Amino acid sequence: MPAFLPPDVLLRAYAAGVFPMSEHRHDAEVFWVDPPRRGVLPLDGFHLSRSLARRMRRGGYAVSLNADFAGVVDACADRPETWISAPIRKAYLELHARGHAHSLEVWETGALAGGVYGVTLGRAFFGESMVSRRTDGSKRALAHLVDHLRRCGFILFDTQFITDHLARLGAVEIPRAAYRARLSEALEREADIASLPLGRDPAQVVQRITQTS
Repeated sequence: MPAFLPPDVLLRAYAAGVFPMSEHRHDAEVFWVDPPRRGVLPLDGFHLSRSLARRMRRGGYAVSLNADFAGVVDACADRPETWISAPIRKAYLELHARGHAHSLEVWETGALAGGVYGVTLGRAFFGESMVSRRTDGSKRALAHLVDHLRRCGFILFDTQFITDHLARLGAVEIPRAAYRARLSEALEREADIASLPLGRDPAQVVQRITQTS
């Protein structure tokens, strides 16, 4: 179908359990995806390895929320093959302007070390893509995001698909029917990603994740 993705259409699609993709960065069309099995990252089941916990406790980095949404999207698309086409990029920038798409950034020496972005609706966060430019950049971003979402009252972290990388962090795959039941519950009430300050102390984030996982 031609790539026409107004924000209201995108939000209705997420509420129905589907999401858009393109075949490649130069694709002028998008298609809707509704996988039979869905990846989810339990907010109380994030697997924090000893090495990642040590890396986070060492600090030496900063985190931010929505400081550079476009930069995170572009960094995620900066790879040989990507489904983030120009129409999809434009659509998510519009969602961000409306307050429904968010990014979490990890910074080292002023440069983007890692990040993740996605869409919020109800008490659900729909993860779209992540990037790592320094060691464990995306893992640290996910750890801080999981901690923040849980504290803000979110109950569903949708990863769409599952990869070995996500599985090592605790992501699991569930049938479509089970996913839609969780989605329905998440849409019954609202959560606000800006309701609490982002946890910026890595040691405290590690402690909270360890206590809840």
